[in-house]
Amino acid sequence: MRKIILTLLVVFAASSLAFAGGNRSKEMEPVSKSIVEIAVEDGRFSTLVAALQAADLVGTLEGEGPFTVFAPTDDAFAMLPEGTVDALLEDTEALSEVLLYHVVPGNVMASDVVSLSSAETASGEEISINVDGSTVMINEARVVVADIEASNGVIHVVDSVLLPPAESQSIVSIAVEDGRFSTLVAALQAADLVGTLEGEGPFTVFAPTDDAFAMLPEGTVDALLNDIPTLQSILLYHVVPGNVMASDVVSLSSADTASGLELSISVENGAVKINDAQVIITDIVASNGVIHVIDRVILPPSA
Repeated sequence: MRKIILTLLVVFAASSLAFAGGNRSKEMEPVSKSIVEIAVEDGRFSTLVAALQAADLVGTLEGEGPFTVFAPTDDAFAMLPEGTVDALLEDTEALSEVLLYHVVPGNVMASDVVSLSSAETASGEEISINVDGSTVMINEARVVVADIEASNGVIHVVDSVLLPPAESQSIVSIAVEDGRFSTLVAALQAADLVGTLEGEGPFTVFAPTDDAFAMLPEGTVDALLNDIPTLQSILLYHVVPGNVMASDVVSLSSADTASGLELSISVENGAVKINDAQVIITDIVASNGVIHVIDRVILPPSA
């Protein structure tokens, strides 16, 4: 009997050590895949991977690091205005800047992120970090998955693409380069207001797109181009002196414009309305103010 008991004790001890050893090796097993390899295999980041390849940044993010990457999903890229991704793929310098704006040098885990208010990215620009309960926001993007560990850093998945601020460009320069505001730019030139909106400011501009101008009754734009005082009054009705960000707009019910007239501001079902126009894109930051894109032209009461 004594012999049997000793045998059982030896077997039990051996199996316990084997179990403990198995757990220990699993815990100590290093992550073997790089950030890029994880992104490729995951399946949600095909646009990001294609962009990294186009910008010749794959080698960088396969390097030693460590890097912290805020990775937008394919759905996040699909939320950008139509043609934006194609335009970036053809402008590798701008594409590189956008991609590097998603990378923070070092290994910043979720537990570190929540204690920060900002972080400097590999592009040299800062991103803002806000924590509201369990929600972490990187600029306007929400972190939807955190702490995907790689051999050379960590990935946090975000639900929208982070765009670096265009602080080096004026409101007019941004409108000219964007491509959606050709009618607005032509109107500003005709009304001799380009110099004003290239001034120091700051200005907040509610900018109607070309589609918004096209919604006006036929002949309206041509008539305005021949009536400069009225054109100036309408354009200045889209300008609010000062730097009014989206977070400020939603707390207002009205604002005084550069035309001297007041416009109304309301929030309906999460949508911000400026008079009867809806704000469709917010916080395009310029060197002399900010642009909010609206879906129709705002006409002052007397127009």
